[in-house]
Amino acid sequence: MKLNEIRDNPGARLKSKRLGRGIGSGKGKTSGKGVKGQKAREGVSLNGFEGGQLPIYRRLPKRGFNNINRKEYAPLNLGTLAAAIEAGKLDAAQPITEAMLEAAGVVRLNKVDGVRLLAKGSIAKAVTIEVSGASAAAVAAIEQAGGKVTTLVVKADATDA
Repeated sequence: MKLNEIRDNPGARLKSKRLGRGIGSGKGKTSGKGVKGQKAREGVSLNGFEGGQLPIYRRLPKRGFNNINRKEYAPLNLGTLAAAIEAGKLDAAQPITEAMLEAAGVVRLNKVDGVRLLAKGSIAKAVTIEVSGASAAAVAAIEQAGGKVTTLVVKADATDA
């Protein structure tokens, strides 16, 4: 095989529609752009423009609050944890940390602040797990199976504020 013999697979590239080649082509005269005006020209960006009227995104009030210090957690379901233990990716006999979860490919921690354990699914083996946070139902399910959950982030009570 030579470089000049390499071709795309049949049908890999669609042939571009030839515009402005007579009315019989179906895309003649105005090339499918309708009639004259700004939108028939090149380089037009009119998203949100309403003909000089104040656009809806400016008429409507801004709502809510964007907390720039918000913590993002990678979710970890009990079913996923159980499947990873069954597959041999994690050892249930020793304490499981967030670093071990990432090394096993169960969670990705590159853009998040930690792991939050959630109660979707079920677990039968007793495991000791150390995560940033856990839902009450997940903690109950792990403890019912004979395990223990340690959370790294201490949640502040509403009574302290």
